[in-house]
Amino acid sequence: MTPSRSACGAPPQGGAASGPAEPDPPQPLDCATPRDGSLPAADALLLAQVTTGDAAQQRRAIAKTITLLESTRADHRLRADALLNALLPHTGRSFRLGISGVPGVGKSTFIEALGLHLIAQGHRVAVLAVDPSSSVSGGSILGDKTRMEQLSVNESAYIRPSPSSGTLGGVAERTREAMLVCEAAGYDVVIVETVGVGQSETAVAGMTDMFVLMQLPNAGDDLQAIKKGVMEIADLVVINKADLDEAAATRARAQISSAQRLFHGHGMAHPAPGAPEETPGRPKFPPPPWGAAGAQSRPGGTIEQWQPTVIQLSALKAQGVDTFWQTVQRFQTLRAAAGQIAARRQRQDESWMWERLDAGLKARFRAHPGVREQLAPLTAAVRAGEVAASVAARRLLDLLDTH
Repeated sequence: MTPSRSACGAPPQGGAASGPAEPDPPQPLDCATPRDGSLPAADALLLAQVTTGDAAQQRRAIAKTITLLESTRADHRLRADALLNALLPHTGRSFRLGISGVPGVGKSTFIEALGLHLIAQGHRVAVLAVDPSSSVSGGSILGDKTRMEQLSVNESAYIRPSPSSGTLGGVAERTREAMLVCEAAGYDVVIVETVGVGQSETAVAGMTDMFVLMQLPNAGDDLQAIKKGVMEIADLVVINKADLDEAAATRARAQISSAQRLFHGHGMAHPAPGAPEETPGRPKFPPPPWGAAGAQSRPGGTIEQWQPTVIQLSALKAQGVDTFWQTVQRFQTLRAAAGQIAARRQRQDESWMWERLDAGLKARFRAHPGVREQLAPLTAAVRAGEVAASVAARRLLDLLDTH
């Protein structure tokens, strides 16, 4: 039995399909993207339902929109680009929180405890959970949502699991686009949960306002703590499962705090804001809903700069979640007062553009007629040791100039 489809041929909701691809159904006339740049009727309806629809309509529309954005079909890509641009004026009003850590550290359990805590305070929470894809079959379990039993049924929460599909860095290829859809729907806290990561998966820090790294007690010694990589870019480190061994958690906190002092200057001041805090044509990032009282002014017109912090908690017992959120609030207040939130997003948008350029150029390279003709024989020659890999790569690249 085939899944039901929307008016434009995409599955109505859920993640990317993990089974065999089905034949594409004929496209109805109202799904063609008009040449004047306006949205087709079906996508205009999606836009309205995402931004102003009732709860049931909005939830379905968010799922359909993200599914469209994740599609690799050429006609879907054109529609997705137009729809994403139409959503942009409704974005930028949330706090983006990235959470990462090794497998088994308790990310999903912590996110559920945090999400319920935030909803109790009146927030709307969206969770974008990335699940690893098998390098053998390509499939993905998408099981993070099942660990959030209470949060997943809460009307003020939206959880979207997506497969990594071979994308490196701990996130999915379209996580940024999905984050914008959730913002346009009015979710004021968007949490990105990465796959279980090691020391070098840092992509989530390049798309969020704050990067939180979760660690376990007894996860390593002092030398492990000072190894560069994901640790040095973390804005906040959380020692989870502190209730299992409080002494080990305290020891890990001290080790990581010492390492953080090596990575970052301690007690530095940041100049008072002077640069513009908004990009022309984009909405200004709003002041934090908890006010600017946390920004500490210093003599000489400087503002206290955020210093990476280490805290310990127990997600399973929901102990320390309130302290965690207070720490996040202080981070957001200090960074917003210094104009760093807006500057960080501007850099992330530029990086996102170059990332998509790299991916697009690679896709066009593989689709080039000359490359498709010569790729198989040159690959065979490389495997046989007849042609050096670098020489084969140059020959394939040269084909772009001759066809």
